[in-house]
Amino acid sequence: MSPPERVAAVEREGYNGRQAGFLVTVMLHSGVCMRRQYGTYARIAHGQKIVDFFSSLVARKVATTYSAAHGQARIFHIHAKRLYTVIHEPNNRNRKPVTLARAIERLMLLDAVLAEPQLRWLGTEREKVEYFGRATPLTANELPSIRFGRPPRQTVRYFPDKLPIGLTGDGRTHVFLYLVNRDAPVDLRAFLHRHSELLRALPEWELRLLVPRHLHKAGLAFEAAARQELAMPLRLGDVEELGWYFRQRRKVDGGGAAEDPGRFQRAVRQFHAPRFRALYRLWRKEGDTLVYATVSRILPVTRFARW
Repeated sequence: MSPPERVAAVEREGYNGRQAGFLVTVMLHSGVCMRRQYGTYARIAHGQKIVDFFSSLVARKVATTYSAAHGQARIFHIHAKRLYTVIHEPNNRNRKPVTLARAIERLMLLDAVLAEPQLRWLGTEREKVEYFGRATPLTANELPSIRFGRPPRQTVRYFPDKLPIGLTGDGRTHVFLYLVNRDAPVDLRAFLHRHSELLRALPEWELRLLVPRHLHKAGLAFEAAARQELAMPLRLGDVEELGWYFRQRRKVDGGGAAEDPGRFQRAVRQFHAPRFRALYRLWRKEGDTLVYATVSRILPVTRFARW
C-alpha cells in the first residue's frame, strides 16, 4: 500500500487530508504523539483547531491520553484497530500501550521524522524488505534480521530495531535513525553489525544518533563506537583468530575446555574490547559470515549526525 493510498484510506474514515496524513505518520512510526507535533506537521500555530482535533480523537476512541513527565503535557496514543486496519497494519506493534519512558522515546523518533518531510520514511518491516530487495542486490538472508528458534520452526524478524529509515527523492541517500537510550553503546554495536551488509550495498547513507538531553555526554561514546565499528576493519589474520576464539568461548561457556588453554587466554586478552563482546553475541546467532564481514571498511560513504 503506497503512502497516498494510506492517507486516502484514513480520509475515508472522516478526516481531512492534513489530519489523515498526520495519523498515518504517527501509526507507522511511533503510535504516540503530542499536539505540538500536529502543529509541526500541518504548519499551523497551536490553537482551537488543534485542541478540537485531538478532543475528537479521544471522543471517537481513536486515542487515549496520559500525562507526560511532571504532568506538563499530554501524550496521545493512537490505537484504534479500525484505522490501523484500513492502512493494512492491523497488528502493528504501535497499537499496544507503552510505558511513559518508551512513549517519550517514540516521540523523539516522531520528531525526527516530522523534521524532514521531504524524505520518504520507511516504517514497517514489509516496506523495508520490499524496498531494499529492489534497491540492492542483497538477498533476504543478507538483510538485517534476528532469528528465533530453529528450522523448520524458525521465525525471522527483519529490521528488528523497528527504527524509521529515510529516503531522498532520488533514492540515492538513505538516513538511518538510531535512538540512544542508555549510556553504553553495546546495542549500537549490535545494530551496526546487523546492518553491515546493507550499508555496504548502498551508494550513500547517513547515520543519525538521536540523543536525549540526559544522555548528552554519552553521545560522544556512541559516535566513537560507530566510527570504530565502521572505519576500523580487522586484519584477515585477526578475523581467523577471532573465529577460533568464539568457537572456543562457546565451548567454555557450555562447561567444556578450550583446545589450547594458552592460546585461549591470549585471545581473551586480545579480544576483550566491547566491540568483540557485542560481536560474540551476534556470532552465536549468525555464525562466521558475520565475523568475516568485519574485514571490510564501510565508513567512506558515511555521514554522522547527532540530534
